[in-house]
Amino acid sequence: MRDHSGGGHSREGPADRDAGSSRWPRRIWWVVAGAVLAGVTAAAVVRRSEVAGALRLVAHVDPLPLAAAAACQAASLLCFAGVWRWLLDAGGARWPLRRVAALTLGGNAVSGALPGGAVLATAWAYRQLRRRGIDTTLAAAVLAVAGALSGLGLGVIGAVALIASGPSPRAVVVWTMVVLLIVLVSAACFVVLVRRSDTVRRGLRRVWAAATRRSVRARDLGTLAGRIAEQAWNLKPGLRPWLSPAAQALFNWVFDLACLVLCLRALNITVPWPGVLGAYVLTQIPASLRLTPGNIGVVEAGLAALLAAYGVPSSQALAGALLYRAVSYWAVQPIGWCCCAAVTLRGRRA
Repeated sequence: MRDHSGGGHSREGPADRDAGSSRWPRRIWWVVAGAVLAGVTAAAVVRRSEVAGALRLVAHVDPLPLAAAAACQAASLLCFAGVWRWLLDAGGARWPLRRVAALTLGGNAVSGALPGGAVLATAWAYRQLRRRGIDTTLAAAVLAVAGALSGLGLGVIGAVALIASGPSPRAVVVWTMVVLLIVLVSAACFVVLVRRSDTVRRGLRRVWAAATRRSVRARDLGTLAGRIAEQAWNLKPGLRPWLSPAAQALFNWVFDLACLVLCLRALNITVPWPGVLGAYVLTQIPASLRLTPGNIGVVEAGLAALLAAYGVPSSQALAGALLYRAVSYWAVQPIGWCCCAAVTLRGRRA
């Protein structure tokens, strides 16, 4: 429905205006997604001989490394569920791993398939936690801290890729890794400074109060963010107890990376060490933007291009990217949607 409001008075309420304005990001997303998919399709048509060669390679995959890749992907998903379980347990909610795994798999399915999937998955997971009696602040803290630990784990993988790249690395990979490392270290130092300095906290409160003086919504958001941060710190004070969830968040990425390596081995492709590390980390950057539903075309094209830049023949690089996506995304989606339906139905009955 088009907005015809112009000069004069409008009968629209705030909710109507918000609903109308929220349609624009969705429309822009669909336009961008269509443009990206059209570009990927055109590239596939132009380079159809390489695509055909990649499909022939995938048709002759070695089943034993492929099974190992599937096992690594399952371990990756269980590690991420383990992070959630640890956070819930620290907050006083005793959940079995199978229930947390069903919740995280359902959220992963929503996040990976729908427009604005990350936001929808967060809202869905928050709703399911609240339906099962999880406190509002604890539910928000679990979502926020799990995401932060996941980002930290990817940063560690990026740092390892930077160190392993050698004295004459690819310039793009090096500078991207340097920027990511600087951002992560700066964020960690800022968190420690805010936590330990009353002067810094008072200064931030004054700055935030001045910035949100005219916006009630922004002020409420800041208050909620403060509660989430306090709840997250109070889950387990100190750094030592957090080694367990941090390690699980790291192994979530390590097992996913192992899935990629085993998919390459299943196609008898020589793994380009340490290039595969940089290619994997850099692929996660466009993947986080969710430019298309399920990042279809984005991850495949980006990963194939990066592997080819490290010396893998184009058809082999594309075959490896396609097989990795088949194991890490397409095989997981049906399971995730079954979990999503089961968790939603049980939550409504609860």
